[in-house]
Parts: sequence; C-alpha cells; structure tokens
Amino acid sequence: MNAERFHILVVEDDDVTRAKLTSYLEVAGYRVSEVADGKAMQRVLLSDMPDLLLLDINLPGEDGLELTRRIRRRSDIGIIFVSGRTDDVDRIVGLEMGADDYITKPFNPREVMARVKNLLRRTRRSSGDHQEVRRFSGWQFDMRTRTVTSPDGQKTSLTRAEFELLCAFTDHPGTVMARERLLNHVTHRVETPNDRTVDVLVRRLRRKLENDPKNPELIITAHGEGYIFAGDHL
Repeated sequence: MNAERFHILVVEDDDVTRAKLTSYLEVAGYRVSEVADGKAMQRVLLSDMPDLLLLDINLPGEDGLELTRRIRRRSDIGIIFVSGRTDDVDRIVGLEMGADDYITKPFNPREVMARVKNLLRRTRRSSGDHQEVRRFSGWQFDMRTRTVTSPDGQKTSLTRAEFELLCAFTDHPGTVMARERLLNHVTHRVETPNDRTVDVLVRRLRRKLENDPKNPELIITAHGEGYIFAGDHL
C-alpha cells in the first residue's frame, strides 16, 4: 500500500496525544492534518476530505459521538475512535453511531498503525480490487461503489466496516461464520472477552438489509456459534 496516497485527519484536543498520533502517521508516510475540535474538523472535511478520521470522543463542544452521527448522515469516511474511555458500553455506543473501529488510551503505536492500515486496506479493496456486482434475494451489492440496492430500487451506502462484513457473508453464503472469524475478517484482530464489535456491525447491516431487523431473513443468528448469510441467488 502506498501510504502517501492517503490523507488522515487527527481530531484530538490533547496537544501531546495529537502530536504523537501525527508523528506516528507521518513517519509511516501518510499525509496528516490535525485539529483540536469539531468545528475545525468540519472545515477540513469541507476543504480537503480525508480518507480516514482518528477521532477522540471527549472533545470540547460537540463530542466525538455526536460528530460521528452527523458525519454518517452524508459520508462513509473511515472513522476510528481513539478514546480514554474503556467501558464496553462506550465502545458499543461508538460502533452503533457508525465508527469502524475503536482504540483505547494509552495506545501502542503498532496497534494504531495496524488499525489504520487495515481500514485503509478496505478503501483499496472497494475502490479497485473488486469490480463486480453481487446479487442476493433481489438485492444488488456493488463492490466498487460500496452500495446496496434493494429489490425496489432504493440505494444505500455502506460504511467500510459494513462493507467488509457483507463481503465476508457473500463470500460464504449458507455457512456458519463464527464471531471470531468475522472479527478477524473485518478488523484483523483477535476477539477478546465481551467484544461486541461483530454483533453491533451485524445490527447495523440488518437495519440496512432486512425488512424487519428484529426478525431477520438474510443474516441469521446461529445461537452459540455465530451468523449465517441466507441470501439466495448469489
């Protein structure tokens, strides 16, 4: 991967943490912008849209959760939360809001780089590695534009994490996919106890694909095992 292709925006109000993240990314060859709050972030998004956000949750003014909610109304840009909050509830809420991944402070520079590279790998996959449209149960999944089109013609964009999860499901239709296998596919990390990342992403994907997300017909829960993608005519 040519790191210089990618522009990363670091949104962090702590000067020391922001400087560390910026330094790590610049040494790795990325083009980096840095800001300390949501207002400055919005200005960068309007003038020079980055490929990825490293976004702190605890920001002055609007916090990272609310900023993510607003961003997701109009963009599928990659978002990684970097936060001092370690509670599982905060992680789940962040993912529910639309974040693609979550890193807690204090962080290991290698972990940050691994998460960044993985999320940007999804960008490359969706922009060039797969020039195809997959079809299931009347839906169309355009892997180039990272969108799904419903049987009645409604088009919906997927975030990068949702895209990668649907790739995993459509790669293995009718197969029980364990949570740890799905997590590794989406984030390239090992599942830890109480990790709800996959469950949250499945809920997000169900809201976009299922007529009744509470009674899913496409993404079926295999209790105690994982999930099965039941879409037909792939």
